[in-house]
Amino acid sequence: MTVLPNYLTEQTEEAIRGRMLGGLPSDLDKSEGSYMWDALAPVSIELALAAIQSQEVLRRGFAGTTYGPYLDLRCAEHGVMRKAAVKATGTVRFTGSPGTVVAQGTRIGTIADAMQGTASLLFETMDAAVIDSSGSVILGAQAVLGGLGSNVPSESIVFVVAPFTGITGVTNVTPMVGGEDTENDSSLLNRYYAKVRSPGTSGNRADYLNWALDIAGVGAAQVQPLWNGPGTVKVVIIGTDKRSASPSTVAAVQQYIYPAPPLVGKAPIGAAVTVESASEIAIALQANLSLNGTRTLNQVKQDFAVAVRSYLSELAFSSDPTVRYVRIGSLLLDTQGVQDYSNLQVNGTSANIVVGAGRVAVLGQVTLT
Repeated sequence: MTVLPNYLTEQTEEAIRGRMLGGLPSDLDKSEGSYMWDALAPVSIELALAAIQSQEVLRRGFAGTTYGPYLDLRCAEHGVMRKAAVKATGTVRFTGSPGTVVAQGTRIGTIADAMQGTASLLFETMDAAVIDSSGSVILGAQAVLGGLGSNVPSESIVFVVAPFTGITGVTNVTPMVGGEDTENDSSLLNRYYAKVRSPGTSGNRADYLNWALDIAGVGAAQVQPLWNGPGTVKVVIIGTDKRSASPSTVAAVQQYIYPAPPLVGKAPIGAAVTVESASEIAIALQANLSLNGTRTLNQVKQDFAVAVRSYLSELAFSSDPTVRYVRIGSLLLDTQGVQDYSNLQVNGTSANIVVGAGRVAVLGQVTLT
């Protein structure tokens, strides 16, 4: 929080008006409603507003208290740019008459749901192709607009926006995945702090960390120097959901830091860099509960799962990622509707779960009785 100077915080309407009235001759009527009081009141209001505006200018000058476009400008001074939204991608199958050409950029979409209040999501083909003798062809496609909302399950895409002769149907063979929202202020600020507080120098650990975080879809990263001998570096990443990163995100980070020759990435000469996604450790939980009657068992289970996911998300790639048995018990006891519990098991034991380098803990099966 920015520390505001007294000369700004003390400039209230009342304080300003009082000083101005105090500077007038004593023989003038300065009571509320008098000519002098009424004449100075609007001026004191405007001067107080000017002080408030000055406070805002001061706040927007510091990374920790600024926001939005002002944070963008602050971060840009150090070469840290807000990550743009990422479009979900996948494959779609067109069916129709053999020989029909599906042009690049053909737009397709999902059905809008009036009950849920969701609009149709549009996608477009990334290449052109011809329907073969089997009566179908598979093409890569991506969302027209980026964001988490562009991720949809398989068989969600069902129509062609501008139908043309020879096409009888379309659907997405695989889920459309990889979509990410525009980076929020909190994430951007954390990357800014990482850049200025731990500056990279000629390919040190901080350099690799900052390079990985430059890529949209990366939520955190670990760097393992000399992991496979001299000159080797492994960068392990997780997604913004604090789970294993998608193959497309891993490929993007690999391409950015150390692409296949003859392309040149961020890594210094002589380094051989491998980018991998973190492997997940499923945390299975089991306990017997005594409920207080305010919530059903199913509601308790859902609320407890949300709390544990939040806890595991905080642990992901932290300085101490160990899953604490007592913390799980505390979360369970704090869940609304739980009076007491017994026989709590975390992965079948009553011990802490150690999460090693390159791994991330995620919630597995939850069994509450």
